[in-house]
Amino acid sequence: MTTWAYLFALLISLAGMVVLDARYKLFFWAHWSRAVIVMAVGLAFFLLWDIAGIDAGVFFRGASKFVTGIQLAPELPLEEVFFLMLLCYLTMNVFEFTGRFIAGINRKRGGSR
Repeated sequence: MTTWAYLFALLISLAGMVVLDARYKLFFWAHWSRAVIVMAVGLAFFLLWDIAGIDAGVFFRGASKFVTGIQLAPELPLEEVFFLMLLCYLTMNVFEFTGRFIAGINRKRGGSR
């Protein structure tokens, strides 16, 4: 079971992002069509970044008993895709939440910054 531990942790974390998103309508639940585009562009950007880093010899897959061992390309483990999805999802949820938080503070102060 330990070989799937990291992927399982990533999936649990992604589920947490979905729950927060659904509860507060932050990203996919606010504007699903824009969210799909942003997620796809962000995921593509970071995958290209990873591929460039792998090609340059900067990034490599380390040995661990917690990963599946499934590779999508040389030095690109399956878990990396889910990590990048989590990174993008977390970023967009935090971005939207922070924007709402700041807007709420400005409304309370009576300003419009």
